[in-house]
Amino acid sequence: QVQFVESGGGEVQNGGSMTLTCTASTGIAHIYQIAWYRQAPGKEREVVATSFNYGSSTIADSVRGRFTIWRGNAGNTVLLEMNNLKSEDTGVYYCAEPGTNAWGPGTQVTVSD
Repeated sequence: QVQFVESGGGEVQNGGSMTLTCTASTGIAHIYQIAWYRQAPGKEREVVATSFNYGSSTIADSVRGRFTIWRGNAGNTVLLEMNNLKSEDTGVYYCAEPGTNAWGPGTQVTVSD
């Protein structure tokens, strides 16, 4: 089973930008979907963005226009570019193949006022 490790989190001010990296243990060209999720304090984990290996992607309404998911099938990484960050974007961000329940350690994103 492919394992994913997230990196790139940290603290940023309201309105700032950050890019997260998801690194897979193998190549990703054969993986149909890879998604970024986040879990805010006291809330359930939610899908933020999904990338498909044929080139399409979906973005949650709450972040559309601010977040972009980038995937290069030739390599093993999936990026989440986040702009105009808000305090409600604070949480632990994870990447995973939907339906596998194989979660990495996550990376903390904190947006401060």
